[in-house]
Amino acid sequence: MSEPASISSGIAARYAAAVFELAKDEGALPALEKDMDALGAAWSESADLRDLATSPVYAREEQQKAIAAVAAKMGLSTVTANTLALMGSKRRLFVLPQMVADVQNRIATEKGEITAEVTAAAPLSPEQAARLAATLKARAGKDVKLKTTVDESLIGGLVVKLGSSMIDTSVKARLAALQNAMKEVG
Repeated sequence: MSEPASISSGIAARYAAAVFELAKDEGALPALEKDMDALGAAWSESADLRDLATSPVYAREEQQKAIAAVAAKMGLSTVTANTLALMGSKRRLFVLPQMVADVQNRIATEKGEITAEVTAAAPLSPEQAARLAATLKARAGKDVKLKTTVDESLIGGLVVKLGSSMIDTSVKARLAALQNAMKEVG
């Protein structure tokens, strides 16, 4: 791991540990989980938020005021809003995605859950997601939270990452395997 990446992950881990412990002490883990899901979605969807967090053009005070306004607009809990304001004042908003992921992992561990990253060729219906979660729960022995994405290039099927395991049942992977087998024969 490169030094800047390890420094960023260290910074993110410290903020994640702090906000997690504060929320846990206040009995506000459900609110924190909701906040982290909302922040993760906002980071993915908003180029303006990413720009605010990563651009050196904004002064500390501007970052702090802007992130406070974002937190208020999103209706984030006081613990999360205060943490974001502190991160803004210290010019640490650039680690927001790593912090969100770290907090989500801590919450999942606290709840005895594991997160499965599922990539599907088409959006999963609620019934399909529930069946997949139940199947993965039986395999993992823990409650499974699905983090789904859609990748139409898979053609059909799923790619599931659960812990260190990856299950690839996509048509794309099967076609690639078939292509490799044909190269070996011919």
